Amino acid sequence: MAEIIFHAVVRSIRSGHNNAFIALGKNMMQVVVFVLIFYLMFSLLGLRGSAIRGDFLLYIMSGVFLFMVHIKSVGAIMGAEGPNSPMMKHAPMNTIISLLAAAIGSLYTQLLTLFIILFGYHVAFKPVYIDNPGGAFAMLMLSWFTGCAVGLVFFAMKPWLPTVVGILSTVYQRANMIASGKMFVANSLPPFMLQLFDWNPLFHCIDQCRGFVFRNYYPRNSNWEYAFWVGVTLIMIGLMLEFYTRRQVSNSWYARR
Repeated sequence: MAEIIFHAVVRSIRSGHNNAFIALGKNMMQVVVFVLIFYLMFSLLGLRGSAIRGDFLLYIMSGVFLFMVHIKSVGAIMGAEGPNSPMMKHAPMNTIISLLAAAIGSLYTQLLTLFIILFGYHVAFKPVYIDNPGGAFAMLMLSWFTGCAVGLVFFAMKPWLPTVVGILSTVYQRANMIASGKMFVANSLPPFMLQLFDWNPLFHCIDQCRGFVFRNYYPRNSNWEYAFWVGVTLIMIGLMLEFYTRRQVSNSWYARR
């Protein structure tokens, strides 16, 4: 099974482009463009004073990296091959392998992008100092885990309501541009605004990550345990829905659409 997952991961990564370097380059450009846009927006609007005291670009990247890992994992899991895919006609292949391949492939691409960008920034501009690298990396993995959990629920619902699920996933990804909290810190929010964001596990991951990245920031209004248990709950719901859907789904559903 591990060998099949390995080959499925390679196939998943190379599906973006025939050339693996170009596929990675496209992802890197997306992240770099996000960082530059937020840097210019903060500079032009005079919002740099609201950021955490420290490396301003590292403050932006700590939000953008976790946002991209989360959103990309949602899209990868949701777009994984389902029970009616031609690949499922091969006996060793099943939807669990397809889902694991999509999740691991997305994580591999995002981690490689992150390390290359941080290395380039460290060498070309200024040294990168992270107060607690282990904790920051754990929050990155937690944002990936919660993204996979959300994507799994969408994946299991997609055969039943493909149009509705497509709209919901788009709304979720667009809403996280603001609701993820990558443009501000939870400690600076008044209580009435905090209620608009604390439902989102990604908001907690990003705020906790900044607590590990910066020595002089201690997140008081977020906790990583909430994000973890939301992820576990959604994984369980998604697996139950996927198991039920796999037994009920038929090619005739797609023929009438």
